[in-house]
Amino acid sequence: MGKDSKAKDSAGKGKGKQPAGGGDDGGSKGKGKGGKGDGLGTCTYVKARHILCEKQGKINEAYKKLQDGWLSNGDKVPPAEFAKIAAEYSECPSGKKGGDLGWFPRGKMAGPFQEVAFNTPVGVTSAPFKSTHGYHIILSEGRKN
Repeated sequence: MGKDSKAKDSAGKGKGKQPAGGGDDGGSKGKGKGGKGDGLGTCTYVKARHILCEKQGKINEAYKKLQDGWLSNGDKVPPAEFAKIAAEYSECPSGKKGGDLGWFPRGKMAGPFQEVAFNTPVGVTSAPFKSTHGYHIILSEGRKN
């Protein structure tokens, strides 16, 4: 819990206008764990979609579809296309809504999920990662304070 409160304390102090690709000028600021110095971790709310699978093989299969369609070409995955893959692969109830989690505040999601959600730039799809609930892929759709 201490880690979460530290993140909340610093959330309002940084540069508020650096959400999606704020540049590399903050590289020496060192936000600690997960901070990439680009201001991504400073927002208070994130809007995201995700795919959740219990088995690593299944999440890798979903990620391969995303790679084959968009990521391997350097393209961003359109939210509507991510939603189709989420509906097909996700084992989370949100899969029926295309993986849409809506807006959620810092501190609502558990450990690694929050870390990835708050550090993925808007429009970018995360690589698969593991949490206590299984394996996830996140598409960041927005951030605000």
